[in-house]
Amino acid sequence: MASPRLETFCCPNRDASTEFVINFQPLFFGAICIGSAAVSLIFSIIQILPKRRGYRRLGQYPLPKPASSSRILFIISVCDILGCLGIILRSSIWLGLPNFISQISVTNNSNVWPEVFCVGSAMWIQLFFSASFWWTFCYAVDVFLVVKRSAGISTIVLYHMITWGLAVLLCVEGVAMLYYPSISSCENGLQHAIPHYITTYAPMLLVLIVNPVLFSRTVSAVTSLLKGRQGIYTENERRLGTEIKIRFFKIMLVFFICWLPNLINESLLFYLEMQEDIEANNLKNIRNTVLITWFIMAILNPMQGFLNTLAFHGWTGFDVDLSRQRRRELAWDSASTSVPAAGGYNPVVGSTLFYEGHVQEAKKSMSGNGQQQHPSDGISVLSEGSESSTIEIHISSELRDYEDVDADGESLENSTKR
Repeated sequence: MASPRLETFCCPNRDASTEFVINFQPLFFGAICIGSAAVSLIFSIIQILPKRRGYRRLGQYPLPKPASSSRILFIISVCDILGCLGIILRSSIWLGLPNFISQISVTNNSNVWPEVFCVGSAMWIQLFFSASFWWTFCYAVDVFLVVKRSAGISTIVLYHMITWGLAVLLCVEGVAMLYYPSISSCENGLQHAIPHYITTYAPMLLVLIVNPVLFSRTVSAVTSLLKGRQGIYTENERRLGTEIKIRFFKIMLVFFICWLPNLINESLLFYLEMQEDIEANNLKNIRNTVLITWFIMAILNPMQGFLNTLAFHGWTGFDVDLSRQRRRELAWDSASTSVPAAGGYNPVVGSTLFYEGHVQEAKKSMSGNGQQQHPSDGISVLSEGSESSTIEIHISSELRDYEDVDADGESLENSTKR
């Protein structure tokens, strides 16, 4: 799991509350961490691997693949997977080499490798889970900016600079403050450890507080766009708005479930640290709650990877396709949907409701009576049934061009038949 207490454990003169949770059933705790992280790792990889069914198409032209938002969701899954790898490695060493780990508690030990492994593995886990938090925040920002017509694929570079820069900076700064003046002689007291805990929980609290606000504003903006298509709010558009709300709700629900135990556990541990004797009888219930939440963290923290993929994509199944031909097709599709045609025309559907139950209405609106939904707004939403299962709002003015080209194609076909 991911907890700043694991970095604190690397100090030989660690505080009493950290000693209390770390040394309670360490073998059982390590086994739970390995099991949860392994399950999350395996199923997360299965979820993000390409599947044989491919991207669904509507009409004769391929729909656009999601741009920055889809990449962000993929990067979040990669960060979760790498975090799980760190948990598996650390817990495996703790279980397999107990004598090696016991040397961490030895003051003035000549063998520095136990402390190097302890600090390195803890920083690895903190770095990638912290990066996952920052990327989750950037996802909420991105979908909001896309709806407001202020974001594009180029912003992914800025997101990389922000997320990795802040994740590395806060991780290094927090650890440097914690291990000052050295790992073998950390300062005693709560004050020197506070910066480390702040740098660990700041991105988590940012997601918990700010993301719901951004998601709510995004849903409101999408509702306004849907109403603006015809000046009315139809049943189809109401269902689409509800589907987007559910998607954002699932993302935040997973985050709350996986990380709320950390906040509860850390608050109680800080309370215990401020007591003269943490073994006092009047603190028994608090100690039990600390241990319960400690083991819940061991299960839920690593499971964020798999649960996130379910929130992002739904269950994608086991029908994995790793063939080279499939990769070539995906590469060709990506090029064909992202590069404009020679005449400045992009042969992509400009206004599509792309989700289960609305594909037929979208086909009729494009090829039926020739009426436009709205000449300036094109909304493409990839929902749970699609492979990317994220929201992409495309604001364009190309629907009329697309319909003209489609009409020209139909005229050409009719003349050929004659």
